[in-house]
Amino acid sequence: MAERFARGGRLVAFGRGPAARSDARHVAVEFVHPVIVGKRALPALGLAGEGGDLVTQVELAAEPDDIAIGFGLGEDAGEAAAALASARARGCLTIAFAPTPAAEWAFDPPSDDPFLRQELAETLYHVLWELVHVFFEHRGLLEGRAVEPVHDTGASSFLYPFLAEQETDLEAVVADVRDSVLLKAADVGALREQTLTEGADELLAAAATLRATFEAGGKLLCLGNGGSATDAMDAAADFREPPSVHDGRTGRPWPARRALDLTEDPAILTAIANDIGVEAIFARQIIALGREGDVVLTLSTSGNSVNVIAALAEARRRGLRTVAMVGYEGGRIAAERLADHVVVTRSEHLPRIQEAQASAYHALRELVESTAAEGT
Repeated sequence: MAERFARGGRLVAFGRGPAARSDARHVAVEFVHPVIVGKRALPALGLAGEGGDLVTQVELAAEPDDIAIGFGLGEDAGEAAAALASARARGCLTIAFAPTPAAEWAFDPPSDDPFLRQELAETLYHVLWELVHVFFEHRGLLEGRAVEPVHDTGASSFLYPFLAEQETDLEAVVADVRDSVLLKAADVGALREQTLTEGADELLAAAATLRATFEAGGKLLCLGNGGSATDAMDAAADFREPPSVHDGRTGRPWPARRALDLTEDPAILTAIANDIGVEAIFARQIIALGREGDVVLTLSTSGNSVNVIAALAEARRRGLRTVAMVGYEGGRIAAERLADHVVVTRSEHLPRIQEAQASAYHALRELVESTAAEGT
């Protein structure tokens, strides 16, 4: 991937289904708008079903030096796999997160649970992003780049500090990176456990609130910025179009629930941002769409996003219940208790925060149906 970017290639990510669409958009924003200060923006596109047939979109967008990543294979009657095959025929490097002969690199998360598979895929593409920056900026490791006698990790050095001791020894770098990847896997496992264990009471209470809202005819409104916007997109999709999961007690599929994604409409978002300011993009939609008794779910890695805080304040004024998932130590949202239910992921590393938050909102989705089945 790093060599492709070094030659001027782009990342083209795509997916048809609701969850696949959010992943395609998530990986694209990570490359275009890196979360580490000082990292260069790398060109990436996120293609989804609203743009038409995926094969046609890929044929129009992809070029030979590009990287194609397909999501949702096996969930879209073969459309993403066909798009990958088309991209590969055009000379693209192809990657998938399910077994398929259409991809040169196919990662198969070892679980039948659709939520767990998606969470593992998110960790995988976050680590790919980190590794691309390590190799892309480590002089002498990439074919076609000038060899220099010193490392060039820049702001990636805190992710992989051993690179400061390396020069152009690719074999040694790969060995150290491999060890670091395993450490990252352990880190995110521990962070997921912390989030779900420490946040268990908040998640149970939030699930009971949501269940009561749905039973009363209310709805869920989801929002966030950047990568958290794609997580809000995924959370809303999980409620509207739940995966093929059956309740273990009743044997029935989960019902579709009323949910809105407040990050979904670019016309609304850009109109409000242009005419009023970005701080109002969610609050204005809550004024327009929220009703007393509805629930707002916010995702923020910092807990300090101004437009998220404004949305929570507007929701509270209008009698909506609020759930916030936040990182670091919770920021203002946790410190000032700006939401009714606050789940904190205690980390300063944004990709790991987002990965643990995905586990949290997936657990929330499951708890809504579990509490409904139990009648508690």
